[in-house]
Amino acid sequence: MPKTLVILAIFLIFPGIHLGAESFRTEVDGTIEVTPERTSEGPISIGINSAVIIDLGAEARFLRGIELEITAPQMWLQYQGSLVMLMYNSLSPQAASGIADMAGNRIAFDPLPSRLRIVYQIPIRPQHGLRTTTTVSVPSAIAQPATFPIMFRLMQVAKGLPDEFERIRFNLVARPILSDEGAVRLIPRFPPQLRNRPFTVLINDNVISNISEQIMLKEGENHLVVLSDDYRNISHRFVVERARVTDLIIELQDPTPIIIFEAPQNAQIFLNNSQIRNRDSVTVEPGAHEVRFQVGDYTVTRNLNVQRGKTYRVALAVDLNIHEED
Repeated sequence: MPKTLVILAIFLIFPGIHLGAESFRTEVDGTIEVTPERTSEGPISIGINSAVIIDLGAEARFLRGIELEITAPQMWLQYQGSLVMLMYNSLSPQAASGIADMAGNRIAFDPLPSRLRIVYQIPIRPQHGLRTTTTVSVPSAIAQPATFPIMFRLMQVAKGLPDEFERIRFNLVARPILSDEGAVRLIPRFPPQLRNRPFTVLINDNVISNISEQIMLKEGENHLVVLSDDYRNISHRFVVERARVTDLIIELQDPTPIIIFEAPQNAQIFLNNSQIRNRDSVTVEPGAHEVRFQVGDYTVTRNLNVQRGKTYRVALAVDLNIHEED
């Protein structure tokens, strides 16, 4: 058996062999940056015994992997078993172009399939959920974001092939594989007279220990609760978008009780025997209060027990009842 074929056979039998950092010489045909917002701007052409460097942009926390789609020319189908792909991380040097001497840790090795469309999905987090199928290959190793950039490399393993083989070019496109998460940035706003008093934030019943840090959440509807002895309690729902940072403004409010009155303009309103001139809102102390509405000779009196942090709407209702009789 020729020496080159013996080497290929060893790779095929032990594809998971990892020898630590490897040194090699290759031609770097280009660099791709993958971000949650976009696919690579266009395909990069990669040749035999060439490589492409793939880097991550900001917000890699929203990614669970990177998809590489390789499109092959028709003539590639004639040369099955003549190429292997290799992937490396922890590259040194981290940036290169043209022919370069590189070193890196090999994280994947695979004979290049004899197909016109070849897809690899590279996991970048432990709980990635990616699976190998009949059309997609998922390397077993995880390329942690801290080990980027990584390199995708093609290497010839067969000899004696015609010149047309060495002229084969493949097109490579890199796409983000998004997680089902987004992030929330909490922005508290304090009333002028009550600044920086303590309060507790819960999201989906979990206490948020540090509201200054962005919080990763599943996409979709979530529930926010704010509890405090110095501000009004808050409870509302909000929506998190996939791979997006949502600014969530928390309007902290003075807990002094408020009463809002609604009545016809000709009605007189009394609170604890004092006439109310401003009907929009009146702040009161917690406890028992008496409300009286007076329209001409008609008077309605009610007692109201006011609690801290609550808003009360007190309305004088006038009904018109119509009865039909035979």
